[in-house]
Amino acid sequence: MTLKQGVLDPQGKAIANALHALGFDSVVGVRQGKFLELDLKDDDKASAEKTVRSMCERLLANTVIEDYAFEVLK
Repeated sequence: MTLKQGVLDPQGKAIANALHALGFDSVVGVRQGKFLELDLKDDDKASAEKTVRSMCERLLANTVIEDYAFEVLK
């Protein structure tokens, strides 16, 4: 999950500033986010995708200010 474009990202800005201080001048922007790994007992991929989408919409992501993406591995 990452903040949507247009939403201020102070952690991303701090990371970009630190990278510049370390000499990484080619960095023009950083968007900070979070990564979650879930283990599910769903029997099929479609069911797992539906479950994860519901989790994101109801709890894991603040969809007002965050975008999310997920991948189901079987």
